[in-house]
Amino acid sequence: MARDQGHYVCQQCGASSRKWSGRCDSCGEWNSIVEEATAEVVPRGLGRGKGRRIELADMRGAVDENERTPCGIAEFDRVCGGGLVPGSVLLVAGDPGIGKSTLLLQVLAALARGGHGSIYISGEEAVAQLRMRARRLGLADAPVQLAAATDVRDIVATLDNAKAPAVVVIDSIQTMFVDALDSAPGTVAQVRASAQELIRLAKRRGIAVMLVGHVTKDGQIAGPRVLEHMVDTVLYFEGERSHQFRILRAVKNRFGPADEIGVFEMTDAGLSEVANPSALFLSGRSGGTSGAAVFAGLEGTRPVLTEIQALVAPSPLGTPRRAVVGWDSGRLAMVLAVLEARCGVSLAGRDVYLNVAGGLRIFEPAADLAVAAALISSVADVPLPEETVVFGEIGLSGDVRTVSQADLRLKEAAKLGFRRAIVPAGLKHRTRPLDITEIAQLDDLALRLTVGERGLARADA
Repeated sequence: MARDQGHYVCQQCGASSRKWSGRCDSCGEWNSIVEEATAEVVPRGLGRGKGRRIELADMRGAVDENERTPCGIAEFDRVCGGGLVPGSVLLVAGDPGIGKSTLLLQVLAALARGGHGSIYISGEEAVAQLRMRARRLGLADAPVQLAAATDVRDIVATLDNAKAPAVVVIDSIQTMFVDALDSAPGTVAQVRASAQELIRLAKRRGIAVMLVGHVTKDGQIAGPRVLEHMVDTVLYFEGERSHQFRILRAVKNRFGPADEIGVFEMTDAGLSEVANPSALFLSGRSGGTSGAAVFAGLEGTRPVLTEIQALVAPSPLGTPRRAVVGWDSGRLAMVLAVLEARCGVSLAGRDVYLNVAGGLRIFEPAADLAVAAALISSVADVPLPEETVVFGEIGLSGDVRTVSQADLRLKEAAKLGFRRAIVPAGLKHRTRPLDITEIAQLDDLALRLTVGERGLARADA
């Protein structure tokens, strides 16, 4: 056993060093290194002692497919893969005030009303404050047990028994602490140790534990990166506090599909689920406006239609502005370069503004063609034909490439009343619910848009 000595740990990445410095050598963050005094154990090998033989199991053993516990909130169950799995640990992260605690309190209330034991443990609010929030949300009659605690030892002692609840919410993991460590709550060592103890409890007693996590200014989960590897599911709660729409996105899920989303709307009575997000994102859209294109995207297994808006205007500055909301700025720079080099669309000396309506963030490359269509429409001041959806990936050579799950995208567009689709050439689709216009090269799209709706309506003859 080594003697107690101070060591310095980066609060962003968890890297440890023997001396303090202003900048972390691992992640490059400034002023993030804090001294932590713990007793480090120096490994000296296993010695001659014999370990306990572990039991091996066959992969063909029985599996209970009905062990998931749906909470009754369809959008939350969808993101989780159909419900909560006993013994799993979920990490819900998001900006302050986005609605994490409100959502989880509503989930616990729904589970408690369904006969599942539910406990809400808060390290940030008192029990009276939790009751005030429950009363405001209309959940005061739900049989949810409340507690205000931050000591992990006390929490484990309370829950580690034969009458353990089915679901527990810890709000938040950054406020929890293990008394065996000298560091303050929220540090890398405390977050790692607290999460490890709660994960052990969840696996041992079969409790579904939901952890609330804070995020940094960059939108990443605060604390060590290993925290995301330790838990079973990582959910990000996205949206602007000034906007009524909230999006719950699964970035990791061991028991279901990743990149699945659930859409909620913030109201006076809490968060209400949105069953048809495509209609919500397209609400208020006015036809006949240049610089707007409807993108048929895919979020996990769900097709979602949203409007992409572009504005190209002369710039009074020497360096034109490129402002992007809801999409990757690097991807926009690539599309602009392809338009100028392959299609002859001059964008030099012009400001470009791109926005994804509704507060949705798009990550898939299938939005390239919709972005290009919106940009060309804004430059030429020619609106796209009404009731038209666009999707496709653009290569650096100007070719338009196929995307996956085209049938789901087209069926969702047809369900919402769209009649025409601009898609990559050679796309394999079993059904043709819409009038299909196939685009092989990006310059073909530019030519058709300058001709107008008559050019787009012509078949590929």
